[in-house]
Amino acid sequence: MTKRTLRTLAAAIAAMGLLVESAAALEVASSATVAGKPDVVWQKIGDFCAIQTWHPAISKCAQSEEGGSTYRTLTTSDGGTVKEKLVEHTDTSYTYEIIDSPLPVENYRATISVSAEGDRTRVDWKSSFDAKGKSDSEAKDVISGIYKAGLDKIAEMSGN
Repeated sequence: MTKRTLRTLAAAIAAMGLLVESAAALEVASSATVAGKPDVVWQKIGDFCAIQTWHPAISKCAQSEEGGSTYRTLTTSDGGTVKEKLVEHTDTSYTYEIIDSPLPVENYRATISVSAEGDRTRVDWKSSFDAKGKSDSEAKDVISGIYKAGLDKIAEMSGN
């Protein structure tokens, strides 16, 4: 092979690496340690529609059943709507997917969970998704902001 062919091949391999890297899902994870035992905290936040009581951006939650699956339609304080599907629910966590939303994400899947941390509770909220209509950084910033607002409110409700 000539040097030029090797350089072209190296450039092509490098470009493929960038494509593969940018195709990977983005991830956001946030947590807060709050007052109270996990079962008490989970009683406040663990119901799929309880988000309307602990997230300041959510003014209403309507739960429905479709085809054997549970959905919630969230109405935001500015009138937007987000439809989400419950994927899994345990005694200390639930996982959901966004079905329809104005958020700059797609293929969004998240889990919120509680666990004991000494005599307090750790609340974890994590997700993976692809950016939609915004840069990866902007999409991550939006989701991080949503998580921070919710976790701050949970901490406030728990007496932190």
